[in-house]
Amino acid sequence: MGLHNTVVFCLIAGAFVSNFSHAVSAEKKVEGVCSALTATGNLEYPPFLWRAADNSHHVLGANRLIIDELSRRIKIPITLEDVGPWSKALSSVKKGQVDMLAGAFYTNRRASYMDYFYPVILHTTSVVWQRKDKTFPFHSKEDLEGKWGATVMSNSFGQAFDSFAQQKLNILSVASVSTAFRMLMADNVDYVLYEKNPGVAYASMLGFEHQIESVQPFVSSEGLYLTLSKASPCNTPTIKRKIALALYGMHQQGLAEKALLEGVKEWRQSRLNVTALLNNKD
Repeated sequence: MGLHNTVVFCLIAGAFVSNFSHAVSAEKKVEGVCSALTATGNLEYPPFLWRAADNSHHVLGANRLIIDELSRRIKIPITLEDVGPWSKALSSVKKGQVDMLAGAFYTNRRASYMDYFYPVILHTTSVVWQRKDKTFPFHSKEDLEGKWGATVMSNSFGQAFDSFAQQKLNILSVASVSTAFRMLMADNVDYVLYEKNPGVAYASMLGFEHQIESVQPFVSSEGLYLTLSKASPCNTPTIKRKIALALYGMHQQGLAEKALLEGVKEWRQSRLNVTALLNNKD
């Protein structure tokens, strides 16, 4: 077997682990049914994902571009849905109401109800956000002990940090990053935990870019994975093999990085459009 075939085989084999008899029965059950897939994600996550400003429930961003390309390659329509906050997105995938997550960090708990595909689609870093006029020394996660923080409900920062936070830190979970940043500005919390790029985007949108800042070191640097619900009727060996092969080909061609650059441009343009619309109203 050649090196290329060996790598592809390993990627496919590692992308999922299923009980064989269950997989066979699921495959029979889904024949003629799995003609389409649904996906969702964190929709307060520019430049990866966000809601269009026109209230059309249209979803934009780099992960949207990746999902569209994946759909084209596996020849199965994938509809990216707005099901609500991130916690609802996770719940919907866990129950099989939505088939896929377009971007999720790995945790053991999440792996119990959804399969992760390799390689990762993108990488992102999570940071501590502070008010510029109320900074405190931050060199490691231990510096957060005794302070109050906020983050988005059901957010994860990797297995190691999550375990430490659960035992040692006081972190409030809120519905949105906008709420978390407003709590920081109102002096209700000392810091916010959130990913760097989406945080920059929302700080700018809220007009806080000159009042809050992210600090080093990173809390975590994690891969964003595409996942498939174990409760989905489309969770079959055939479908997962198609997805694994397509993702491998996309990774080899660097399409995720190109999608991220397009997502950044798209986000900037969307903010310019909103600003122009507000100026016209004035």
